[in-house]
Formats: sequence, structure tokens, C-alpha cells
Amino acid sequence: MPAPTSPSWTRGSRARGRADDIHPDMRVSDAERAAVADRLAKHYADGRLDQAEFDRRMDQAMRATTQADLTGLFVDLPGTEPVQAPPRRRDRRPTIRFLFLVLVVVLAAALGQALVRPFTFWLVIALFVVLWLRHGPRQRL
Repeated sequence: MPAPTSPSWTRGSRARGRADDIHPDMRVSDAERAAVADRLAKHYADGRLDQAEFDRRMDQAMRATTQADLTGLFVDLPGTEPVQAPPRRRDRRPTIRFLFLVLVVVLAAALGQALVRPFTFWLVIALFVVLWLRHGPRQRL
């Protein structure tokens, strides 16, 4: 039997508590009230709630009949679940930097060869012209 999914107010993140996740008229079960009570007890044990505030929120949670009765209990409290970092995308900057460095080295070598052997300069110019004509920007008709 699959585990029931917990409502957004029991997950621990205010960002997840979107309006489309909460059905205000949906009735809450004893298990959901117990989950809310456990979270409140954890916040009380961590010192985020004083005795009077804990008692008030616990009373509201135990008397709740719908999810609307439970809204606002955790608005000013941090989530208890660890926040997972989004998956890292591969950064393309190192690749671009590497290609730029290779281009600089090739140009420096070509310039050095052009100073030693003058025909190499014209060979490199011809190579760039051919590459430009073959792969350069094209005009669309």
C-alpha cells in the first residue's frame, strides 16, 4: 500500500505552501493532526516557541477539522526538513576560457612564425580567409 502524501503544511517549507497545494475545505485526519503536533513539539524543543504560544498553536491544531484551520501555524517558523540543493548545471565558462587560451597561444605562435618566416604570415591569412568564407556569417535571401 503506497504511503499517503502529506499536505504542504506538514512538509516543512513555506515556499512549498502554495495556494494550489492546500484545499481549505478538505478535512484533516488524526494522523495529520499528530504530524502537526510533532512539528510544533520540535519547534518548542528547539526554543522557537514559548509555552503560551506552543499551547495556543497545539490547541488550534488539535481542534482543527479542515486544512484551513491549520493554516498559519508554521508561517513564522523555519522548515524542519533539510533543504536540498538544486542539481548543478555544468558551467560552460571553463570550456570557453580554455578555447580562448588556445586561440591566444595559436595566434602568438603564428605571429612568431611570421616574424621568422614571412611566408607563414600569408599562409595564416589565407587560412583565415578560407575559414571565413566557408563558415562565416551567411546572407539569407
